[in-house]
Amino acid sequence: MMDFILEAWVSANIERAKASWILGNGNRWQPGKKLKLLFAGYNGTRNTGSDVRPEETLRQFRHILGAENVEFAAMSQNFDLTRGYFEGAQQVHLPDVFPPFLSREIPRHHGVVVVEGSAFKSKFANALTAMIVGSLGIAAAQNKLAVGYGSEAGKMDASVRKLCAWYCKNSLIITRNEESRTILRELGVPTELGTDTAWTFKPLPPDFGRKALTDVGWDGKLPVLIVCPINPFWWPVKPSVAKYAARTVTGAYKESHYRTVYFHKSGSEVDIAFERYLTAIAKAVDAFRQRHRVFVVMAATEALDTRACVRISEKLGGVPVFSSEQYDMYQMVSILRAGHLMASSRFHGIVTTMPSLLPSCGITMDERIRNLMKDRGHEDLLMNVDDADLEPKLLVALEKLATNGERIADGIGRTVVKNLKLMARMGVYFEEELRRRYPDFPTRKGQWSWEDYLPPMDEGLKRLIGMYS
Repeated sequence: MMDFILEAWVSANIERAKASWILGNGNRWQPGKKLKLLFAGYNGTRNTGSDVRPEETLRQFRHILGAENVEFAAMSQNFDLTRGYFEGAQQVHLPDVFPPFLSREIPRHHGVVVVEGSAFKSKFANALTAMIVGSLGIAAAQNKLAVGYGSEAGKMDASVRKLCAWYCKNSLIITRNEESRTILRELGVPTELGTDTAWTFKPLPPDFGRKALTDVGWDGKLPVLIVCPINPFWWPVKPSVAKYAARTVTGAYKESHYRTVYFHKSGSEVDIAFERYLTAIAKAVDAFRQRHRVFVVMAATEALDTRACVRISEKLGGVPVFSSEQYDMYQMVSILRAGHLMASSRFHGIVTTMPSLLPSCGITMDERIRNLMKDRGHEDLLMNVDDADLEPKLLVALEKLATNGERIADGIGRTVVKNLKLMARMGVYFEEELRRRYPDFPTRKGQWSWEDYLPPMDEGLKRLIGMYS
């Protein structure tokens, strides 16, 4: 019921914005003025991937459009957790009850760019998809730029599927895989093929990551195995006023409470599946370290993953845990890249380490890691979170990482360069869409190489381009 109310509220706000625009209200870009863009996404929860994506999109757009021509704002759910992020952009607070915020904030800008990866799916929360559709819908209703940048689509409940089909048909969604394009095309939503935007991210120097590992006991010699678990079974998050009232009055639903009126999926089935997943990973890692001398660490690239990391750490006798609760995105990715092997259920745990050619395997809950491993040609390094034989499959995958690291790294390097080219093409698509909406905007003239459509890159990426381009 609460999801339905939010979706109806969003729909009404889009219709109201359209009527207001027809009556002559609104803020359309004029030549000589800076282009004001609002970046919409799930930022400010210390989800490393969700914060890296807008960081790189902002850098890319500023490079393509010219810093002197633009003025950016990025959503954040907690300013304390995004302090020092999104350089040069204003941060605006995205509240949990978001429809009034969207109606107030979006008309102040000349366009919206969605920087959320899991934008069009019901796997995590219908409320998140409603927020994304509302952001694009209000902008499009006022004939402004409305672009999804590196977004992904998956299975949607009927209500949000209709919402997306109705209100995103005047947007452009640049997806990060062909599967997402297929889903959105069926809804009549215009698409182009792109990729994720984390490929160009530059973390702190390697010395930071190595020191962090040394501080928790690494001898600087043993290979480091990094494990990134999640709780894949407590999604989706749904709003519930009844649960919120019970939580406030009696303290009930403590374990499943996400925040304010939002609660994770819970129950004995969730608990049993989660325990089976944790135990399988712990046993596989323990068996691997019996065969190979490795230094094992757990990494929570989203703060929510900390509990899963602690649980597996306990099963392994107390291995170190790094959490994005304590480390910002620049620090966390430096730590991840200081590793030598990785097993991850976090998509961006894998993506952000691929530029360092870190051999990795994936334990997936949805299509994101599956699509990535298929792209790399490493489907033999893919498992599902609910596999009955997850333990032996993971052990086999870890053995492959240990013995076939050079071959795996080669596939990773080729995939990174392929995706850098796709990210550059996304910049071209965005520039073309901007010209369509605002023909007088001063875009660059002349011939440009594909690398000119990427933000400034570090020497490591330039080296990979030289090797694999």
